[in-house]
Amino acid sequence: MSDFLSRIIERKKEEIRAAEKSMPEASLRREAQNSGGRRPFLGALQKPGPRGRNIIAEMKRASPSKGKIRDNVEPGEVAQKYEAGGAAAISVLTDRDYFGAHPDDLSQVRAACRLPVLRKDFIISSYQVYQSAAMGADAILLIVRALDPEFLKDLLSLSSTLGLDALVETHDENEFEIAAKAGARLIGINNRDLSTFTTDIAVSIRISRNASPGQVLVAESGLNTRSDIERLLEAGIWNFLIGESLMRAQDPVMLLHDLHGVKK
Repeated sequence: MSDFLSRIIERKKEEIRAAEKSMPEASLRREAQNSGGRRPFLGALQKPGPRGRNIIAEMKRASPSKGKIRDNVEPGEVAQKYEAGGAAAISVLTDRDYFGAHPDDLSQVRAACRLPVLRKDFIISSYQVYQSAAMGADAILLIVRALDPEFLKDLLSLSSTLGLDALVETHDENEFEIAAKAGARLIGINNRDLSTFTTDIAVSIRISRNASPGQVLVAESGLNTRSDIERLLEAGIWNFLIGESLMRAQDPVMLLHDLHGVKK
């Protein structure tokens, strides 16, 4: 595990301890079990969209490597533009310390659109899974590198029980194998090296060769142009999680149209 990820996980442990004092897990569990009306996240990505691809558009205010990405973010407005541009789903960063999230970013995004919404955070406990369900997420991110393989299975099972889909993120072939053995159906391949923060979309192409029928892949990080997407389409990947370029774009609707290959 990289030093960066280790620091984040230690901070998450502190966050969970503080949250449990204000709402014990037993109470949160009841709230999560009473929440419903999930939108199908995996269902939106199982097959290529009308343009032969699906884009998970990401809402994030900042990142550890780039700092603040955009000022004066209105989550609802961002969600509406993503939906208008043809996004298949929306990913929302909910980490405060490293990504600058506000507490109600996810709820505002979900209320403003009809798309399924992924809670993207560093989930290391059952408490956070219940928390995700209670806050209205349709899916959660589980990072292989941050979890024991057996605990990953447990969290996948819990997610399913609550009606949450799970995007299981991998960074190399070994992690891809762990995700597959845990029963993950939706597997993300992150092109970013967590130690150096460099990105290379060849990582997705290389690791995708290990996929089996029934597994749905998502390429993550370093995707900025239509040519990036077309290169990955040739490798058999049709789902793309794109954040920073959309958040920086003056017209995210136009950029999404371009990424989809819509002729102007």
